[in-house]
Amino acid sequence: MDYIEILQEILRYIDAQIADKMSGEKLNIEKIAQRAGFSPYHFYRVFQWEVGYSLMEYVRDRRLFYAASELSSGLRIVDIAVDYGFETHSGFSKAFRRYFGSSPEKYRMHASFDVPKLPVLKTTRQYVTGGIIMEPKIVSLPGINLAGYQLKAEKDDGRFFKIKSKFWLDSVNNSRLKTLNDVVFEITSKFWQEHINDNSWNKLHAESFVKNHSTYSVCIINNCENGESEFEYVIGLEVKDGCDIPAEYHICTIPKAMYAVFRTPPADKNDVGSSISGTWRYIFSEWFPSSGYEFAENGADFCVNDDALNETGNVCDIYIPVVKR
Repeated sequence: MDYIEILQEILRYIDAQIADKMSGEKLNIEKIAQRAGFSPYHFYRVFQWEVGYSLMEYVRDRRLFYAASELSSGLRIVDIAVDYGFETHSGFSKAFRRYFGSSPEKYRMHASFDVPKLPVLKTTRQYVTGGIIMEPKIVSLPGINLAGYQLKAEKDDGRFFKIKSKFWLDSVNNSRLKTLNDVVFEITSKFWQEHINDNSWNKLHAESFVKNHSTYSVCIINNCENGESEFEYVIGLEVKDGCDIPAEYHICTIPKAMYAVFRTPPADKNDVGSSISGTWRYIFSEWFPSSGYEFAENGADFCVNDDALNETGNVCDIYIPVVKR
């Protein structure tokens, strides 16, 4: 099974449905995932990783492209908006301005726009890993209790906005060029740096309730079935059972599940990010298609980093909750 070929067909299908304004076909993640042969949760993660955008963000942007291509036609803007799935003129104008940087009315004065060609996914594939990736271990883990710090965000028109953290990432609001994956990596990196700089991470390590000092980075995505995801990112340490945890720390439990565990290749300190992102690329593009597994719903993927692993050269273990397909 080649995920790239499946997703390329899905991109063609989405364009065909958008272009056929009379089809009445409602594009949603359940229907498209079924066409691809995946569960909605697994398809959401695969599409986001390979294409760089969430499914419904991609659909919205393609609708905007098609709408922009018709602004020079002389049709009323409200009719164009309705034709391409926007319920109101104001909703269309807001989305259009956010993406193109101007109102539809101003844009049509200079409109000379063809619908862009579909992205060719095979030409954008690349692996940056710093070494050979070994096949994963499959392990079953009990629930793991963590204490630490939480970054929780929700999407608004395809971008993540902070709602429970100590910083505001202005560059996310101002960027139209970054993919959703780029935004997530930038937000989480800045979140880490925030807690390193203010010494709160060292303070957590010194607490008596800490069971061990392996660092956990946990990613939880909720509500992806309807295309409106909520993103939760937690950095923390495992805690002892029965301890009182001060309110300043966020408490969460990594669910009991079966996990595929991937060790990232050794890398120089400056190349750790490339090693981790390259391993994720391998997981989605190479391992999942031939593994017989898919993402387990209601799970959480996470990374573990400890001193023993770092003795082998800046590596970490990536845990993916899986079920047999």
